[in-house]
Amino acid sequence: MKNTFGSSLSVTIFGESHGEAVGVVIDGLAPGIAIRQDKIEQALKKRRPSGKISTARVESDPVTFLSGIYNGKTTGAPLTVVIPNQNKKSEDYRELSDTPRPSHADYTARMKYHGYQDPRGGGHFSGRVTAPLVVAGAILGSALEESLGIHIGTHIASIKGECDEPMRGTHEEIDALSHSAFPTLSPEAEGRMRAVIEDAAAQGDSVGGVLESAIVGVPVGVGEPFFDSVESVLAHLLFSVGGVKGVEFGAGFALTTLYGSEANDPFRIKNGKIETSTNHSGGVQGGISNGMPILVRTAVKPTPSIYKEQHSVSLSQMQEKTIALVGRHDPCIVHRAAAVVDAVLAIGIADLLVTRYGTDVLREGIACSTD
Repeated sequence: MKNTFGSSLSVTIFGESHGEAVGVVIDGLAPGIAIRQDKIEQALKKRRPSGKISTARVESDPVTFLSGIYNGKTTGAPLTVVIPNQNKKSEDYRELSDTPRPSHADYTARMKYHGYQDPRGGGHFSGRVTAPLVVAGAILGSALEESLGIHIGTHIASIKGECDEPMRGTHEEIDALSHSAFPTLSPEAEGRMRAVIEDAAAQGDSVGGVLESAIVGVPVGVGEPFFDSVESVLAHLLFSVGGVKGVEFGAGFALTTLYGSEANDPFRIKNGKIETSTNHSGGVQGGISNGMPILVRTAVKPTPSIYKEQHSVSLSQMQEKTIALVGRHDPCIVHRAAAVVDAVLAIGIADLLVTRYGTDVLREGIACSTD
């Protein structure tokens, strides 16, 4: 089971949904990076369930640091974080060890791990394991902001076809989104989206949507031409998040409908700096950052755990049967996934920067040039 990501800066997650705790180890951090508890709590709050549009499983997520921190700053040793699981109802999942949920990892986990996996609450495949991932992202995201002026923000572009206005990728947008548990740019869009989720919940069903993210302030020259391109590193992380089924950068698939003369991003000089007048490339050309905002869209599928009766099978009896779930499940995870997407983008950008400039970049920053 592979649970570690990163080249120069590595992040390892551990734990199961109904185990004692979930957690993360961050290795390769420079000493002296401030651990901002307020940023961690803000990020966890965005991920936390709330109201009729989320699961009833709500946890306070107290964060405990076991190593790598002294007097509020990193020591350079591996930073280990643990979050206890406080609100478990394992009996709701007893049937799922034999009858897998359609489109969930129940079946593939059983086949890969020969029945030894923890099936309670989805085990290691549960969205619960994203909580420590969000903590890691908050730590690295605040370091990116304070040392390098890099800001990351995500809004809900759409929920089942109900759309928000497009993101421009400004600091003002990102700052506003960072304080919202349901991050949209338009309050009117939020109302329409919430209504769609509540309607699905009333039917015992679920819905998905699209998240749109901007990473502002990444210097020119980060990333590699092929296997460690900015897109491949970030896509690797995004596709590691449960429920993600599509990722595109910049104009993405829409570029296929344009002529080259329409798709290209012309260069210009503004305030003594080189930039592009459009950003169809999404801030990346040849796998390398070009200094413009890195724009990413992430497709999140409807939650597979629904209350409607569905066709499944009994693995022990090898017979077809129906399944109707009990327990606590989200009718939509898109709004909660925004915090997770912010986190993995921060992890990916931090690793790319540490690889390019060295470990101390997250504490001291860099002197950038276009040479």
